[in-house]
Amino acid sequence: MTEDPGEAPPEHPELPEFPGLRASIEAILLVVDEPVTEMTLAQLLERPRSEVAETLRELAAEYTEQGRGFDLREVAGGWRFYTRDACAPVVERFVTDGQQARLTQAALETLAVVAYRQPVSRARVSAVRGVNSDGVMRTLTLRGLIEAAGQDPESQAHLYRTTGYFLERLGLRDLDELPELAPYLPDDLPDDIVDS
Repeated sequence: MTEDPGEAPPEHPELPEFPGLRASIEAILLVVDEPVTEMTLAQLLERPRSEVAETLRELAAEYTEQGRGFDLREVAGGWRFYTRDACAPVVERFVTDGQQARLTQAALETLAVVAYRQPVSRARVSAVRGVNSDGVMRTLTLRGLIEAAGQDPESQAHLYRTTGYFLERLGLRDLDELPELAPYLPDDLPDDIVDS
């Protein structure tokens, strides 16, 4: 079929062979299961790390400025999309569908001891809490919040530490961002619990 010379050709915008940097970063971040580093993105996209870092920060600022239901955060050494805090109740209702997904008080206490004392043995966690914590430690390990961290050279006890997933769930870059614990402790705690 020949074109009528009097008709203008249909307008089709030229599509680039490859998407731009911003679109490429967004596409990758939509499918990651854990935060992805600037270096990984730079290598994958064959762009300078500084350009990738600047683009990530620009995207994060735009999402916040636009009031999107998600934001882009730098946590645990990498970048990942997260539900905006204001939307958390709606998302939680959708995800849990009435099921209890939160950690128990015992699990939260145990996780706090591990986070602030790591690497730490089960016996030390139990001593700080004043109750056997073996079952809770197993649960936290199964949930991926803590992991084995070798053995104590003196006692040969297994040691535990928090995981990258723990940092990710709390929205922290690293353990240095954990809040200071001293202001929350009672004044009458024994020195061996506070100092060790």
